[in-house]
Amino acid sequence: MLVIAREVGEVITIGDDIRIKVVDTHNGLVRFGVDAPRKVPVHRAEVYRRIKEQAERKAD
Repeated sequence: MLVIAREVGEVITIGDDIRIKVVDTHNGLVRFGVDAPRKVPVHRAEVYRRIKEQAERKAD
Protein backbone atom coordinates (compact mmCIF):
# COMPACT_ATOMS: atom_id res chain seq x y z
CA MET A 1 0.00 0.00 0.00
CA LEU A 2 1.25 3.42 -0.93
CA VAL A 3 0.53 6.09 1.69
CA ILE A 4 0.71 9.69 0.48
CA ALA A 5 0.11 12.94 2.36
CA ARG A 6 -1.72 15.54 0.28
CA GLU A 7 -3.24 18.92 1.03
CA VAL A 8 -6.55 20.31 -0.22
CA GLY A 9 -6.33 20.93 -3.95
CA GLU A 10 -3.48 18.48 -4.56
CA VAL A 11 -3.93 15.56 -6.94
CA ILE A 12 -2.82 11.93 -7.10
CA THR A 13 -2.60 10.43 -10.60
CA ILE A 14 -3.10 6.72 -11.33
CA GLY A 15 -1.95 5.76 -14.81
CA ASP A 16 -2.84 8.17 -17.59
CA ASP A 17 -6.58 8.30 -16.98
CA ILE A 18 -7.38 8.50 -13.26
CA ARG A 19 -6.95 11.55 -11.04
CA ILE A 20 -7.88 11.77 -7.37
CA LYS A 21 -8.10 15.27 -5.92
CA VAL A 22 -8.33 16.17 -2.24
CA VAL A 23 -11.38 18.44 -2.19
CA ASP A 24 -11.86 19.13 1.51
CA THR A 25 -10.88 18.06 5.01
CA HIS A 26 -13.07 18.64 8.04
CA ASN A 27 -13.13 17.09 11.52
CA GLY A 28 -10.86 14.22 10.50
CA LEU A 29 -12.78 13.42 7.29
CA VAL A 30 -11.30 13.79 3.83
CA ARG A 31 -13.40 14.40 0.71
CA PHE A 32 -11.96 13.23 -2.60
CA GLY A 33 -12.95 13.94 -6.16
CA VAL A 34 -12.30 11.10 -8.61
CA ASP A 35 -11.88 11.81 -12.31
CA ALA A 36 -11.86 8.58 -14.32
CA PRO A 37 -13.11 7.40 -17.70
CA ARG A 38 -16.75 6.25 -17.70
CA LYS A 39 -15.61 2.70 -18.50
CA VAL A 40 -13.80 2.54 -15.13
CA PRO A 41 -16.24 1.78 -12.28
CA VAL A 42 -15.57 3.84 -9.14
CA HIS A 43 -17.35 2.83 -5.92
CA ARG A 44 -16.88 3.15 -2.18
CA ALA A 45 -15.71 -0.19 -0.74
CA GLU A 46 -19.05 -0.99 0.95
CA VAL A 47 -20.97 -0.33 -2.28
CA TYR A 48 -18.53 -2.42 -4.32
CA ARG A 49 -18.88 -5.27 -1.82
CA ARG A 50 -22.69 -5.12 -2.14
CA ILE A 51 -22.48 -5.18 -5.94
CA LYS A 52 -20.18 -8.22 -5.84
CA GLU A 53 -22.47 -10.05 -3.38
CA GLN A 54 -25.51 -9.43 -5.58
CA ALA A 55 -23.63 -10.67 -8.65
CA GLU A 56 -22.59 -13.83 -6.77
CA ARG A 57 -26.21 -14.47 -5.69
CA LYS A 58 -27.42 -14.12 -9.28
CA ALA A 59 -24.73 -16.56 -10.46
CA ASP A 60 -25.89 -19.26 -8.00
